[in-house]
Amino acid sequence: MRRRWTWTAALVLGALFCGFSGWTYARTRGDDDLAYARDRSTALDAARKHIAVLNTMDGKDVRASLRAWTQVADGPLADELRRTGDDSAKALEEEGTSTRATVTDAAVVALDTRSGTAKVIATVRVEVTERTGRSTTDRKRFEASLDKGAGWKLSSLTAIPAGTQ
Repeated sequence: MRRRWTWTAALVLGALFCGFSGWTYARTRGDDDLAYARDRSTALDAARKHIAVLNTMDGKDVRASLRAWTQVADGPLADELRRTGDDSAKALEEEGTSTRATVTDAAVVALDTRSGTAKVIATVRVEVTERTGRSTTDRKRFEASLDKGAGWKLSSLTAIPAGTQ
């Protein structure tokens, strides 16, 4: 008899726990704070990837790198890249320098989910390899604006000079 009560109590407690968990999950699915956090994370991930792309150049295939740049840009930045693309390609092909960028840290400093805009700051490590094979590493800081439109894309990218706050 005692064993039966133990199993019944365990079953009732398990059912209550499942019911409470389901109710909690249903409440949080529509939670505005959770949706905001999801948008912030998505914008931050896109910024990290896109900033790295815009600081990476394959000196042997400049045109492919420039195409990658235009795919991650939107608005005024995309317009500028299209306008200056041919001139930039010629200069970069002559130089032959390759770069590979890694975003070492980034943070969303502003997010407006209604207008679909975000502002991000990031630090980037850029490994530069000249045509001669000489390599150096450069560290940069950027402020970027993103538009949600058809997925988060960069609408501006501005270098922040060292020593500024």
